[in-house]
Amino acid sequence: MDLSGISPEAFVLGLSALGAGIAMIVGFGVGIGQGIATGKALESIARQPEAKGDIMTTMFVGLAMTETSVIFALIIAIILVFANPLVGKL
Repeated sequence: MDLSGISPEAFVLGLSALGAGIAMIVGFGVGIGQGIATGKALESIARQPEAKGDIMTTMFVGLAMTETSVIFALIIAIILVFANPLVGKL
């Protein structure tokens, strides 16, 4: 594959866009995991309604912790697309 016709900036920007897209795939996994966690919490509340407060508190803490990975992936994607630090290194 001959890359002599591609400018280095365009190559880095293209790979950065690809990396940003891969970083955002994290959102799909987290969404599925949060759905499973919420479903299991509802099942456990149905079995033990008296433990609803403890179950909900634990579920919300777990959901907040998993949501931070999506926020980090979004920040990485925004940096790669808009404030790309790799272009200045060429």
